[in-house]
Amino acid sequence: MKSHDNFPGGEGAAHSELLTRRQAAAYLGVAEQTLAVWKCSGRYLLACIKIGRLVRYRKCDLDDFINKHLQGTEQPRSAFGNVFPGDGR
Repeated sequence: MKSHDNFPGGEGAAHSELLTRRQAAAYLGVAEQTLAVWKCSGRYLLACIKIGRLVRYRKCDLDDFINKHLQGTEQPRSAFGNVFPGDGR
């Protein structure tokens, strides 16, 4: 039995790079404090690992977070909610 067999998320998650809060914030393009606020307030459910007082983020979890928050492409609309001319409506 391999050591990663009991790790939640399977083999890929077991080998995912662990990032500090600073590194994770830079990866997401937000301030470190923003990650702390998200965690404390529950605004976004971004998985993290607590090791004593240390907080670490798995890169694979950050990638999942980014993918879950991708915005779909829609027809462009004006500030008034009207569809722009030439969109076929």
